Amino acid sequence: MLITTVSSLRNRLSDLANQDKKIGFVPTMGALHEGHLSLIERAYKENDIVVVSIFVNPTQFNNLEDLEHYPRTLEKDMELLSKKFHSILLFYPDFNEIYPKEDPFVPIDLGNLDTSLEGKHRPGHFKGVVHVVHNLFKIVRPNRAYFGQKDFQQVAVIRFMTKRYDFSIEIVACETKREQSGLAMSSRNMRLSAVEKDEALIIWETLNFVKQNKQNYQPDELKNRAVDFFNSGKLKLEYLEIVDAESLSEISNWNFEAVCCIAAYCGKVRLIDNLLF
Repeated sequence: MLITTVSSLRNRLSDLANQDKKIGFVPTMGALHEGHLSLIERAYKENDIVVVSIFVNPTQFNNLEDLEHYPRTLEKDMELLSKKFHSILLFYPDFNEIYPKEDPFVPIDLGNLDTSLEGKHRPGHFKGVVHVVHNLFKIVRPNRAYFGQKDFQQVAVIRFMTKRYDFSIEIVACETKREQSGLAMSSRNMRLSAVEKDEALIIWETLNFVKQNKQNYQPDELKNRAVDFFNSGKLKLEYLEIVDAESLSEISNWNFEAVCCIAAYCGKVRLIDNLLF
């Protein structure tokens, strides 16, 4: 069922809430792929009804060219969902539905989460993420919300904001879905040629290089060696960081659960990935 207005969605969900039905929510920006479907499948297993939203959120883009070229494939998305699922609620709002004149949003300080990694290289990005997710949570009022761990820092931000806004929503982080080659599934992959997809594998290869060499080097030296390994490929590295998986702060030893996060350009397409170890 395609729903385009907040009022229509709330009317539909209020009936379900009155029946004490559990609502799972999967927010997306469309151009759906198997990674999205795996989130939706899990949401269906754990809830009575699932809402999937498609909204390309302009406030989280700090590159207008990236926003303009972000794939928009509503008809294909609807066809994909109809083949896989039966009673899905697809929420496809316009800008004014998400950002009304009387917007309930009150900004919060994200601290280090907004200044490291993605936050450092995409100023204002997470402020946009927090704004749209806050408003979507207010609209949908789910019991659980599902996000992919490919956007590792985003999941950390959403967990943080959920506590700060006192949302009684369980945030479920799901393992990154990968193509057989190891390349993390992403809507942006649609913009890659076959050759570029092969070249992009240096990201996954570098993450595995880091994991395999953890015992051989301290974090700083391993980072330097990983950068050299990455630069043997053809992508343009934006950043490669090895950080504490909880705080996202730099680490000097292996006393913490660590995550290696990479952002790089394959042609004009910006790709991100990460690996916990």
